[in-house]
Amino acid sequence: MSHTSIWFWIAFNAGVFVALALDLVQFKHRGRELSMRAASHRVGIWIFLSLLFNLVVWKIRGPDKALEFLTGYVIEYSLSVDNIFVFVLIFRYFRVPPMAQHRTLVWGIVGALVMRGVMIFLGVALVERFDFILYLFGAFLLISAWRMFFGKQEAKNFGQSWVMRCCGWAFPVTPVFHNEHFKVRINGKWMLTPLALALIVIDVMDLVFAVDSIPAVFAITRDPFIIYTSNICAILGLRSLYFLLVKMIDRFVYLKSGLAVVLAFVGAKMLVRDVFEIPTLLSLGFVIGVLGATVIISMIVTRRANSGTTPIDQ
Repeated sequence: MSHTSIWFWIAFNAGVFVALALDLVQFKHRGRELSMRAASHRVGIWIFLSLLFNLVVWKIRGPDKALEFLTGYVIEYSLSVDNIFVFVLIFRYFRVPPMAQHRTLVWGIVGALVMRGVMIFLGVALVERFDFILYLFGAFLLISAWRMFFGKQEAKNFGQSWVMRCCGWAFPVTPVFHNEHFKVRINGKWMLTPLALALIVIDVMDLVFAVDSIPAVFAITRDPFIIYTSNICAILGLRSLYFLLVKMIDRFVYLKSGLAVVLAFVGAKMLVRDVFEIPTLLSLGFVIGVLGATVIISMIVTRRANSGTTPIDQ
């Protein structure tokens, strides 16, 4: 943190919250669900803003830090796609109306900003004090990659989770949605709505995913500003990406396998760092190549299946 001006930190976070506020107000004024075309435009805008910030990093911190940011951003953005699969399940389970999903994701991102910020600075402090933790991170990522590649996706019953049991014990909950409100006053008593429960589960699941994604960036850099900003920029584009992919999520049949390969590569990079240092540019090219290949293969396979031909066994 000493290498980056405190004003740079303040300016970045202020820009993030202003962007979130404008996006939330604009969507509420829009008054209807995002179409795939509108979602694709927003995804493009968030990617453009992230790349624009990357140029600012290049100008202030130099090309090496800019490359670290770009590589960390691509890794975090790709791993955040795994969140989308779970968000779909959460919204389906709680039967969240499409109009309320955007507001839930925005506030979920605000919670993620705080939680990930705390986790990143704790991680940086631990790595600076105990260098061997990077080897533990690497081994953990390899285990996560194995589970992602070979594990089976099981139906989740969010209502029986410990999070929901704690919420039901601590707060009264109404089973009825009240527009886009997270709480409502009924008979003089404040109660949580199902939308609030969906928000809580989303924040908890983001915390779970952060356990994988944050250590992955440590394979690229130990600079807390680069780790933090690449994480946040990836999260900011997540909800627009959700609305773009939600209607075609079943077509990305091999994407989880690609993400598992990325995690395995990052974990291996951590474990061999004292023997062979994999250049950051090579890491960036590998991640983009793997993700691009899995997306293209998934689209080809599912297009054949939809056209009535026999698809390749998954």
